[in-house]
Amino acid sequence: MKEPTFNGRELLPLSVMEAAHAGDSMAMEQVLRYYAGYINKLCTRTLYDSNGIPYVCVDEYMKHRLELKLIHSIIVALK
Repeated sequence: MKEPTFNGRELLPLSVMEAAHAGDSMAMEQVLRYYAGYINKLCTRTLYDSNGIPYVCVDEYMKHRLELKLIHSIIVALK
């Protein structure tokens, strides 16, 4: 059977989410990898150097906070 997709991307199997909820660290790592691109996109910021030249970077603090929120949601909200 073909895996379900959304916008051409394979969906994360429910069994992986259930394993992550049960405390499987490898499954949680897989969930974090699955959402890494989306989280990076949300945390992308345009900053300016001392000469006023803009550059784009990922806000690591915000990224860490979103990853923790995702982990918390998987552990708590799936009960």
